[in-house]
Order: sequence, then structure tokens, then C-alpha cells
Amino acid sequence: MSITHTGAAVPPVTDDGGSSATGAITTRHRRGRTSHARRRTRLAGLLFAAPGLLIYAGVVLWPLLQSLQYSFYKWDGITAAVWVGFENYLSFFTDPVLRSTLGNVLVLIVFFAVLPIALGLLSAALITTGKRPGMAIYRWIFFLPQVLTSVVIALLFKRMYAPEGPINEALRAIGLDALTKNWLGDFTWALPAVGLIGTWVTFGFCMVLFIAGASSISPELYEAARMDGAGPVREFFAVTLPGLRGQIAVALTLTITAALRAFDLIWITTRGGPGTSTLTPAVALYKAAFVNPDVGQAAAIGVVMAILCLIIAVLITRISERE
Repeated sequence: MSITHTGAAVPPVTDDGGSSATGAITTRHRRGRTSHARRRTRLAGLLFAAPGLLIYAGVVLWPLLQSLQYSFYKWDGITAAVWVGFENYLSFFTDPVLRSTLGNVLVLIVFFAVLPIALGLLSAALITTGKRPGMAIYRWIFFLPQVLTSVVIALLFKRMYAPEGPINEALRAIGLDALTKNWLGDFTWALPAVGLIGTWVTFGFCMVLFIAGASSISPELYEAARMDGAGPVREFFAVTLPGLRGQIAVALTLTITAALRAFDLIWITTRGGPGTSTLTPAVALYKAAFVNPDVGQAAAIGVVMAILCLIIAVLITRISERE
């Protein structure tokens, strides 16, 4: 019997019996299912976040866009608005009164940020170096301003700074009558007096933040520094300060933006006076919006301050992340 060849090509048989092709198909199928699962997860996450995003858009983003729109108009809130372009922004930097608010803010940054952070670092270093009696009470007393409302604090210090207040009475009691003055009504001393209120308010926050950060630093680093002959000062600059980089960045961001947004303490104590010696952008914004209505100017001030706060936050974050 003879066998006839038809000449048809016979597909080669792989050693693994076709498992390579089957494995490729299975892998593609698994990848497709994984990609589909990821899309479903993202969609579910967006659905859960949608209510919060909608509220955020309605409460924050939409008013921000409206403020940006108003900043290009001259409008008193009642009559028809008039397009003025960038005139409101230019006046913020050219008007002597508005420009003085930036100088006042720089002074407040010293009191709201530089002094509290320096004192907070010093207190954290002293508290964490050893066990001392009464440290818990010390921390509680200086953190107390974070519990009190700013209105209560402002009214308290307004009474203390009064011509017949406790500060002047104490000066008279020790024979320093020449130093007594109306602290909040003096053109020279009004801004530092308000700034010291900010120092008292933010110092406790910085101190507690730095103490919490210092407690997370490995004790082995301090032991290694002592073995190298480092004293308390060198130990602080070599171990404690680098270990608190993240906490310092947070403190700088919050305290500087607090100085830029300072309103309640200023308004209750001095209302920006005497003259413009304690006027801040936030107080100027309030006056432009409600006292002498110029909604466009108020919106421009708000947009400028929001941009400044954002730039400061980004710069501090970038610098703190560098090695």
C-alpha cells in the first residue's frame, strides 16, 4: 500500500506542546482584567470623592474665579461695573497706603514667624535634653493660646495695653513712669505691640510641634554626637536642627501665611491705626469691601495675597526637600 503526499504544510510542533502561545494569550487576558479592575477602582474612587469635590468647587473654586473676575472691574457693589483691566493690581503696588501694608506685613512676619520659631526651637532643645519638673505645665501654659479664640486674645491684650492697663501700672510701680504710653495708640509702638500678641499666640504651637518632632529623632544620633565630643550647642545644630527640617517647614508656612492674613487681632485692637501704622492687606481688603466699597480693589488684594501665600508655601516646601 502506498501513501500519497498532498504537499500541505504541517505546522511545527513546539517542545512545550503550544504552551507558549497559550501562555501569551493568558497573560494578555490577565492584563486586560487587571486594567479593567483598575479603571473600575478609579471610577469608584471618583464617585466617592465627587460630593466633596463638588462642595470644594462651589465653596472655594467658584468664589475664587468670581474674585478674579471682579478684580478687573471698578465696582461699588451696587452700580454698574466698569472694566479697568489691571488698574486695581497696579494701585496695590503704587498707592502709598496699600503699599505700606506690605512693609507692615514684613514686620509682622518677624513677630509671627521668626521669633516664635526661634523660641520654639530653644524651648524644644531645653525640654528634650533632660527631665525637668513642671515641663508639662510649661507646655500647657504656652499652648493655651491655641485653645482660646483670637477675639478673646485680642480683647485681653487690648485691656493690657490700655493707658491704665496692667503693663503701664507695672511700669509705674517700679518707677518707670517715663516708659508708660498708650501702646496701641502710638505710631511707633502700635505695630510691635500687636506683633508681640502674634508671638504669644504662635509660640506655643511651634514649641509643641518641635517637641513632637524632636521626640522622633533617634537617640543613637545623640549618642554618636556625644562620642565625637559634641557639646549641647553642637549637638543641637548637628542633630536636632536637621531632624526638625520638616517641622520647621510646616511652622514657617503656617506662621508666615498667618502674618499675611492677619485681620482679627489687628481689627479688634487698632483697626489698622493709628493712621496706617498697623494696616495689613487683610484689613485693607475689608475696608475696601465694606467701609468704602470698592469690590474690584478688594478682589485684587485678595488675589494678590492668595498668590503670595501659594508662592511662599511652594518655596518653603522646595527648600525643605533639598538635601
